Amino acid sequence: MTASLDIIVRPESLIDRPAIREVNIAAFPTPDEADLVDALRAGGHVVASLVAIHEDEIIGHILFSRMTIEGTDDSVAAVALAPMAVAPAWQRRGVGSRLVTEGLAACRELGERIVIVLGHPEYYPRFGFRAELARPLTAPFAGAAWMALELVPGALRNVQGTVAYAPPFGI
Repeated sequence: MTASLDIIVRPESLIDRPAIREVNIAAFPTPDEADLVDALRAGGHVVASLVAIHEDEIIGHILFSRMTIEGTDDSVAAVALAPMAVAPAWQRRGVGSRLVTEGLAACRELGERIVIVLGHPEYYPRFGFRAELARPLTAPFAGAAWMALELVPGALRNVQGTVAYAPPFGI
């Protein structure tokens, strides 16, 4: 089943923050992701944060934060997609796909070139994420769940280095 057409996706506002926290708490087994969202905001690391709304209720949230790829001679700006949360009653109904699609569009509009995700290897490739693009990037992660997306074709060409997440990730 897909999400109904009356779902609105828009940037978060200050008034949305308690509901965003509740969605993240409901969607994950611990409050770690909700705490991460709060810490990323407090540290000024947020690039884009969007909510999905149905009948004035926040049912989903996605956050993109600043990260860098530290090379030998320079660093390359990128964004991390994490976390994404959908209220349990709305999961598997297209809400997450809408959040990812519109979140990536927002990042493109902001001039971002590279997005990195550690996520489900059967879910994120539908949006263009590929594990092979992330292979030259050193991080505590590897394998099919460690993926990158070029918002600008060729943005990762010849890019190698160590991925540096925002400090709240603790990585």
